[in-house]
Parts: sequence; structure tokens; C-alpha cells
Amino acid sequence: MHASQLGRTLVIANPASRSGRGRKGAHVVCEHLGRRGVSHELMFTEGDGDASKLAREAAGSFHTILATGGDGLVHEVVCGLMRLPRAQRPVLGVIPLGSGNDYARTLAIPRNSPRLAVDACLEGRMRHVEVGCVNDTWFAETLSFGLDAAVALEARERHAEGAGSGLLGHYADSAARLFARAADGWTWSGVIDGELMDSARALLFAVQVGPTYGGGFAIAPGANPSDGVLDLCYSIGHPTTPHLLALLGAARFGLHTGSAHALLRYARELSLDFSEELPVQVDGEPLHGTHFDIHVEPRALVVLTGRSVRW
Repeated sequence: MHASQLGRTLVIANPASRSGRGRKGAHVVCEHLGRRGVSHELMFTEGDGDASKLAREAAGSFHTILATGGDGLVHEVVCGLMRLPRAQRPVLGVIPLGSGNDYARTLAIPRNSPRLAVDACLEGRMRHVEVGCVNDTWFAETLSFGLDAAVALEARERHAEGAGSGLLGHYADSAARLFARAADGWTWSGVIDGELMDSARALLFAVQVGPTYGGGFAIAPGANPSDGVLDLCYSIGHPTTPHLLALLGAARFGLHTGSAHALLRYARELSLDFSEELPVQVDGEPLHGTHFDIHVEPRALVVLTGRSVRW
């Protein structure tokens, strides 16, 4: 891909990402874009909702947006793009500067160097991908309910506060501690692609566009963001504490798919009702409620992927 194929590029950056190092990282990105001959402009976010607004306002002025930050920033940019008519949506690239960076994993974009991430966007491919929708918001990578959502939200908060060492370590610590408070799970019922689901209890319920959440947990290892369906993974039965902790450990590497306590399936649309409010995360951000209408928007965005992408 030549620099000219990116066209005029808007870099939307979160200066607070990576404990305040996002500003420096964004300038590194812009310097490298300049060396590669890409016409670009840098805009920093100042608060919640800014990235969505900037993405919407980019229509007609920019061909490409580079979301420079973590999964929360990507989430906001995607929500902004999805409020534009399909034909007006700029191409999306991701320069990961966050803690989890799950969407960058899905797109095969390097997570250890802004310069390498820029090179991957320039030298990779453009692909159509789906986007998930839940109630009145969209998600690029993940939507989950229950224990895994509680763990992801707490681990993210602890990591942002600088406690401990590493997001995955926070995830494991939080899982072990929170399980005692959620051992009975949550009662849910619903409709999945027209199939009425009887009332059941689940400890976790994930709806995925891409394979991972929580900074690399492969909860839906076969998820393909270009296949037009959402991947579901939810717990079934009544696993004991050791079984559940083993299930979460296996999910780190996508090795839980044969477990008797995990069900994996696909869906284009589903409606879920929970008997009480429970922890919910959408691309790492909290969501509230007990009723959720969910569907997939096929070929919703054009994204830049690395050469090593496997879908």
C-alpha cells in the first residue's frame, strides 16, 4: 500500500493513554507518517465522547482515521463512524497505545512500537469488517456479561491506577477474587437467531467480533471479523470453583472450546434478558441495563490490517 492510498489522514489520539505517554506516542506517529509521505493532521481528545465527534466530523475531509490509543478510544471512533452513512465512513486504522489492545491483535497490528504500527497500516491490506450493535451503541471487538465483564472492568481500573504488574496479572487476580461473589451466576433468557432460549443461569456470556478480550484472552478463538456473524461463548451447567478457574485459565489460550461448561455458537442477532442488573462491558467500557438487543452489521467498516492477519 502506498502512502497516497491512505489519502489525507486524521490521527485521533488520547493523550492520557499509557499513563500519560499517549501524547508523546501520538507525536511519534505523526513524525513517522511525515517521513512516509502521508498528509495528516493530529487531534487530541479532551474527554469522553470527543473521539466519536471527531470521527463523525472527519467525513468528507479525511480518507483515513488512525485511532491512536487503547480499545476505549477505538470504541469511541467506531461509534462515531457508525453514525455516518456507510459511503461516507473513512477507512479505520489502529495505532495501539493502550493496555489491552485487543482490536489491534485482531487486525494483526504490532503493539510494541507506534512506528511499526504505522508501517503495518501502510504495508498491509484493507479489509471489510463487521461491527456489533447492542441497544444504542456499537462494539468493534467485544461485549460481555457477568463474571468476565466484572473482571475486565476491575482489571482495567486497577491497571489504570498503576497497581500490580500487567493487565493479564490483574485479570487473573480479579477473577479469583470476584468468583466468590458471583458463584451462582445470573439468570438469563432470550432469543438467538429466532430460537427461544429457556431461562438458565450463566457465570459469563461473551459476544465477540474478534477472538480476544481482557488483553489477550482468546474467549472466541475462531472469531472472524469478516464473516458476518457474531461469536458467542457462554457458560452452562454448574461448574465448581476449580472447574471455572480452570476454564478461565484455558480461555487465556483458547483451549476451553472442548469444555462441558462452555458453549460456543454463532448468531446474527440475539436478544438477552437478565433477571437483575449485572456487570456488562462493551470494548472495555461499562454498560448498564437488563435487556439487550444485539445484532451484527456486516461489512460495516473498511480497516487497515497487518500482513500477518489470519482471516
